[in-house]
Amino acid sequence: MSLFKARDWWSHTIGSDDGFDQGSLCVANIDNNSNHHDKVIVGGFNGVLRIYQPRGSQGEANKAEAVLLEMQLPQPILQAEAGRFVSVSEKLHLAVLHPRKLTVYSVSGTAGAVEHGSQYQMKMVYEHNLQRTAFNLVVGPFGSVKGKDFLCVQSMDGTVSFFEQESFSFSRFLPGFLLPGPLRYIPRTDSFVTVSSSWQVESYKYQVLAVATDVKTKEESQKITSGKRITMDWSYSLGEAALDIVVTVSAQGATSIVILGERSIVCLKDTGALKFMKKLEYNPSCFFPHGTSSESSITYMVATHTRQLMIYQDTTLKWAAKLEYVPVSIRVGQFQDLKGVITSIDDQGHLVCSYLGTDPSLFVTPSTDSREINYEEQDLEMKKLQRAIKESASKQDFAPKKTVDEDFQIEVTVPPNLDSTSVYKYFTEGARSATETEVEDDDPIPSITVKLVLKTSVSLPNVRLLIHCPYPISVNQSTFTFPFIGDSSAPTSVLVSFFLRGNSLPASLTASAMATYTTSKGAPRVVRSKIELPLKLVVKPCPPVKTATYKITIDSNKNAANLNDVFPDLLGPSAGGPGQALGFQIIGGPKVTILASKSSQRYRLQSDVFESMWLVIRSFLDRIQSFQRRGGAKDFQLSYGGIVPLTEYFELIDTHLELRINAERYKELLDQRARQFRAIQRRLLTRFKDKTPSPLANLDTLLDGTYRQILKLADGVEENHKALVRCSLGLSCATHMIVTIIKLANNMTDKESEILHSSLMPHVPCDGEQGWEEAVDASISNLLRTCLAKKALDQAVNPTPLIMPSDSTRLKKHISQLCERLSKGARLYMDGQAPAEKRSGKSEGVVRPSSSTSRDFSVESTTPDKSKRLDFRKSSQLSGLGDAEPNPSPAPLSNSQPPVSFPPGIEDLPSPGAETNGTLSKEEVPSSPAGGTMLGDLPSLGGPGVRGTSLPPLGAPGKLCFKFVTITYMK
Repeated sequence: MSLFKARDWWSHTIGSDDGFDQGSLCVANIDNNSNHHDKVIVGGFNGVLRIYQPRGSQGEANKAEAVLLEMQLPQPILQAEAGRFVSVSEKLHLAVLHPRKLTVYSVSGTAGAVEHGSQYQMKMVYEHNLQRTAFNLVVGPFGSVKGKDFLCVQSMDGTVSFFEQESFSFSRFLPGFLLPGPLRYIPRTDSFVTVSSSWQVESYKYQVLAVATDVKTKEESQKITSGKRITMDWSYSLGEAALDIVVTVSAQGATSIVILGERSIVCLKDTGALKFMKKLEYNPSCFFPHGTSSESSITYMVATHTRQLMIYQDTTLKWAAKLEYVPVSIRVGQFQDLKGVITSIDDQGHLVCSYLGTDPSLFVTPSTDSREINYEEQDLEMKKLQRAIKESASKQDFAPKKTVDEDFQIEVTVPPNLDSTSVYKYFTEGARSATETEVEDDDPIPSITVKLVLKTSVSLPNVRLLIHCPYPISVNQSTFTFPFIGDSSAPTSVLVSFFLRGNSLPASLTASAMATYTTSKGAPRVVRSKIELPLKLVVKPCPPVKTATYKITIDSNKNAANLNDVFPDLLGPSAGGPGQALGFQIIGGPKVTILASKSSQRYRLQSDVFESMWLVIRSFLDRIQSFQRRGGAKDFQLSYGGIVPLTEYFELIDTHLELRINAERYKELLDQRARQFRAIQRRLLTRFKDKTPSPLANLDTLLDGTYRQILKLADGVEENHKALVRCSLGLSCATHMIVTIIKLANNMTDKESEILHSSLMPHVPCDGEQGWEEAVDASISNLLRTCLAKKALDQAVNPTPLIMPSDSTRLKKHISQLCERLSKGARLYMDGQAPAEKRSGKSEGVVRPSSSTSRDFSVESTTPDKSKRLDFRKSSQLSGLGDAEPNPSPAPLSNSQPPVSFPPGIEDLPSPGAETNGTLSKEEVPSSPAGGTMLGDLPSLGGPGVRGTSLPPLGAPGKLCFKFVTITYMK
């Protein structure tokens, strides 16, 4: 029980069948009794109007006598107000607002001659039919009239209709209206104040509203459709939605506007100036002024959704009381010579008249039973607690353990065979252009359908399943929504099909399924499950290739296995052979060959594209280890005895960085040409607006040439981004290979491999501000300064900022140092781990020859021309910018060198002559990134550095550049 509780003086429950809101409560001497006691008028949404006279005693007879009148009205009651609404009488009358009607009633009581009491009647005086749906009602002496009250009805569409008692006056539209808000009348300034849907407090003079009529239609009517724009008197930015507005007048006559917001209370002067503001830490429901003191301060009450009543004097909290219900409307009245009675009603019809006071608690805490203390048991308990505290403090792992949510599971079933009819065909039939179906292959593109089963032991609503697969693999449907799951006998299952869609090398075959749901306690949960796709989804068998550019030899401590037993699902033309050579081809891409040595314990993988071997190497390592385990080999080990192929890896890094730099240059040039285009537009508009015609001075030609340059640059940005995506995937594959080769070459543990994997970051992003090169350089530099440091001087090197480098020299140097120190026996360990002992140069039990010859393998291999690797997907990468020979290594350009040429369509533009007299100033024509005013200085994007791409350069050398001359503009 709360000590500070609003003490009930009189209460009544109307019933839950009716609904009540902010305008449902009115307290006034509506029957004009000579004792000046107030009555409580309540109107509900079901149309029943009730009038009560509260009495202090709570007997049943007094409760019955408290109900003075109860009448059923034809429409729902939105608001009830008391005022002098009849022209021939100065008595108080009752105005009742319905959705389509405004009615004024007179309430009178006749004293009874017998003990049954008085009789009350309510008669309609007049009514106004409304043409628009009403929202709220405002009453007051509009126009500063004496002894009368007029009525104003705000509609749902922003129309305010004024009624001078029995007659209609006029209607006006409020400007910028979207949703209706609270509306009040200020008598001193004869104006109205409201809060608009833009969260601004706006004030409108009554005189301005009255004269803002349409000149064409002098007659006033509620059926207005247009009118003059109304000018507001003042406005104040509230910044939040308003719940209610009250206007108070102090003893000195100062008027204040108090606004109740969702999170604050704001008090303004009648001129719009701020008096004070109070931030609230709770959600208010309603408020009302409690009265005014002799000073200039304002006392008001605020009811909250936590059933509390706060009494404030300006911004100071003076009293707080506990309520039984959450009121929607609150008023102050005088009943039986008791002033300041707080009357409140909630949305369920609980009507309460209360006053502020204290209600002391009668509960007395009972005395505890005395008992003897057993000191031996206390000592044992203390030792037990100290032991538990010591054990918990000694643990290093303070992170919370991940608990397995057994209520929801995703079971993944990947079939052993591909689909008999590929989904790819039906999924790409509606493709609008060839760019949507990038894969080009002689055989049909395969697909595989995976079954996902959602199992749960409890009922879960609104479960959403998301499927994510790495590019270039695609899925036929990525989002599923289940309104309800929970039948354990028939679990929910879905079928999703995966296929290769993008024309790039896939870096991963792991897709993920993620389900999001909400528990019964309202906590959000996420369940993830991996989907391991088979290699044959992106690889098909082909005859082995004898010649290859890149070769990787892997050693083992067991005899070479039969490759037909290792890859039984990818035999193809090699089925039934000796099993010493297998050929694979990436769908729409290069070929990869695996060779098993006849006489030694070695395997060789070779291909014309270095990064294309990653998926085959990964699958081979997993399959050969599983095959040897099934054969009973417990000590089977793999190793790499050759040199880490960093040269090929560095070529990909250079290409990736080159494409990133070109992307930035493209953006700079595009921004420059866009600003130049706007500058030319301004000049042309000035010429066209001039009353005296003047020559254009070739500005139209300059505008057309700039526009065509913008189009060509935009095409270049798009083509460069496509090449960057393909190169990022190739670099991801190559990084995976380098991590795997370093692990095999140095016999690294799983923890060391994880550190190396997180440092080299095989996932190469193609978007974002932070690029792959600077992130990898920072992580490797940290390893070289910590666990791989040779001396104390290496630890003192300051880290470099994470900005895009101009070249990859520093990164390649650090990668080389990393491989060198690992090959000399250095170990990788994180902070907090004990550094492991240095490994020896050779692994025990594994033969690591320094070189291998082609005589070890059954298929002879020669070293072909490296230019063959450029044929990979060359036809699919041609763009419409023109065909040109690729530039193998873009050299930096200076101002003294001639700039490179432009895309086709730009270099052949006519140059305006110097004899013209219009111009663009130097401030309006920005310089190029190299300092000149030409489009040049951007190197070619093509060349051997771009793996699998043949992106054309920006132009062919030897052509004239389009120069932008400076022309003097004469006013």
